Amino acid sequence: MPRGRAIVLSTCTHLLVFAPVFAQSVVRTADPIKRGFKESDFPRTVKVTDTVYTYEDFHAGDEKFTTTDMFVVTDAGVLVADAQGSAAATKGLVDAIAKVTPKPLKYVVVCSDHGDHTAGNASLPDAITYIIHPTSQAILARQPNAWKPPASTEVVADKKAFTLGREPIEVLFLGRAHTGGDLSVYLPKQKVLFLSETFLNRVFPAMRSAYPSEWLAALTKAEKMDVDVYVPGHGFTEKSAVSKEELRAYHKALEAVIAEATRLHKAAVPVEDAIKQANFGEYSSWTLAKSQAPIAIRKVYEELDGKLK
Repeated sequence: MPRGRAIVLSTCTHLLVFAPVFAQSVVRTADPIKRGFKESDFPRTVKVTDTVYTYEDFHAGDEKFTTTDMFVVTDAGVLVADAQGSAAATKGLVDAIAKVTPKPLKYVVVCSDHGDHTAGNASLPDAITYIIHPTSQAILARQPNAWKPPASTEVVADKKAFTLGREPIEVLFLGRAHTGGDLSVYLPKQKVLFLSETFLNRVFPAMRSAYPSEWLAALTKAEKMDVDVYVPGHGFTEKSAVSKEELRAYHKALEAVIAEATRLHKAAVPVEDAIKQANFGEYSSWTLAKSQAPIAIRKVYEELDGKLK
């Protein structure tokens, strides 16, 4: 697929805008065509601040939506939050960073252990320090075909605060959410928070590895932080106000999905019947709703039955 051809349009306090992401009227969707893009517009790099960028490439599958990474450029090197799902796609990320800065990649934070964010890590440069949650490290270690974190990987169970160049960085565990080891990257000076798969922008809540009620708590923590721009792990990079609205919209979507599954569980509807009967209203039109709704019902039932460990 052709590489992105975005043109820089304008600068504002926090976001350098790439066409047509931040048109005045933003179509609230994860679907690139409905949003007004062509497939040839991806992959693309979006400048969020003078030193913070996101990289969006298509997730593999039948429905088109983006897997989104963040990278931070400092005088001492580059920090990357998440990567892509294949060696070729992750090489595209590395090449995109090289077009922005000659500085070396110093850190890669594994915010999600799922393959669509880690399977391409083998194509990253060798001289990198990886940062990962212990749960994610253990999961990857026991998956036979997964990328394996090197022995030098730093494990963060709660919080790691450090400075790269002149950029203060906080790697945070806000709680179990989409996985058991979700990490987020917070830039307190820039007021940017990369939430990885804790925030899926207009993508139906995907729960195959999730902890539904704890996910809600993690989103609440994120919303209480001093943040101007929330960056999702899937879906488009938004400007400040829209990113906050979309995080709230996602929180409401997750609440609605859990509430509908809980209603059916309380009515003693068997799980397979609940999958057929569930009504998710407006969220039924969100990207991946058809494939992820049955998984969400089963996962909420599992939690309500006390089987989720």
